[in-house]
Amino acid sequence: MTEVVQYAGGWMFDRMMAGWDVTVHVADVGETRPVQILGATVLPLECSLAAAEHGPVPRALAVAGRLVECDDRVRRGVLHTIDEGIAEVRVWGDGLPAEVERRCTPLPHRLSVAARAFKAQALAALESSEQPSLTEVFSGAVVATGYRSVADLTPAV
Repeated sequence: MTEVVQYAGGWMFDRMMAGWDVTVHVADVGETRPVQILGATVLPLECSLAAAEHGPVPRALAVAGRLVECDDRVRRGVLHTIDEGIAEVRVWGDGLPAEVERRCTPLPHRLSVAARAFKAQALAALESSEQPSLTEVFSGAVVATGYRSVADLTPAV
């Protein structure tokens, strides 16, 4: 939960404010309040991966690099999503496998003022003294589909 808030909290909040349904799939659900502050719903990762019906196809996917590295199911899903152009993919942190990294480019996200404020509250709920930066940095791939690309969304600062 901490890593999600630290690395992608502002991006998630800005998507939620743009009208997106934001769902966070985590290995250990634990305390969900920090992610709920950002407007996201929390689901157990194992239940999500094991479900026969995965629900609507996401338009964006953000994932920790070390999870892509250590979980073959996640790595296959990320590669499939990038290769098929199904959705925008953003990966944060270290541990990105070379086969994924070579398909990615830097995708920084400049946080809106509101995202920084809500992320600060989510970090406080985690008892972290960290303050949100102006930008969250990802590696990833943006797809051009029939909807307005999320890369075209620019937060008001």
